[in-house]
Amino acid sequence: MIVFNLSCDNDHRFEGWFESSAKFEAQRASKLLSCPVCGTGQVNKELHAPYVNTGATKVAAKPSTTAEGVAQQAVFHKAISQFVEHVIANTVDVGDAFPEEARKIHYSEAPERPIRGNASPDDVAELREEGIDVVAVPIPKYRLGNPH
Repeated sequence: MIVFNLSCDNDHRFEGWFESSAKFEAQRASKLLSCPVCGTGQVNKELHAPYVNTGATKVAAKPSTTAEGVAQQAVFHKAISQFVEHVIANTVDVGDAFPEEARKIHYSEAPERPIRGNASPDDVAELREEGIDVVAVPIPKYRLGNPH
């Protein structure tokens, strides 16, 4: 596996793991890649010193086991959980109708209210082109299927 440093056109930075550079290019050409922050499909490789996992060594990265490291991880996870819960509690779930509802609100065809729902990377790109602010917030699996 090769780890690439990636970025989107909105300058969000993240990494991706691929079998090869050719596999990365094939996924990008097939529009299978998207930014985990904003959902855009405009993903590019950044300059990097690649890490190639050849399988020759079995060195696994260990999570921090120091008291300070564990405490920092707990604070981070709690903050993310609180953020997600805040989004769920303070928005209306419009499901797959998100792009249409966002447009109706933007063009004053529906009452203004905070909404959340599902949108493809192409839908997100189109909404942004229309000047509609959209933020991708991944909901953890344990919250999926639960009434919001």
